[in-house]
Amino acid sequence: MRVFTPDEVATGTESKYLGVLVAAKYSRELNTLPSEAMPLGEEKKLTTRALEALTSGQIEFRLVKRRKQEENERG
Repeated sequence: MRVFTPDEVATGTESKYLGVLVAAKYSRELNTLPSEAMPLGEEKKLTTRALEALTSGQIEFRLVKRRKQEENERG
């Protein structure tokens, strides 16, 4: 099991919290892929793969502002 420090997770993101959120979202995306799409021999957990991809700079992401709840209630 690989241990990721908060400093590693914060690299490339604004904070360690944002890094964990991005890795979690990426892990969920990996989970939706068919098992045939996963590289052979990769027995790592999806969360480990996601954190490795995040810390190595392989994940590109952008922040999208939430709509205000008032706008959602009108529409």
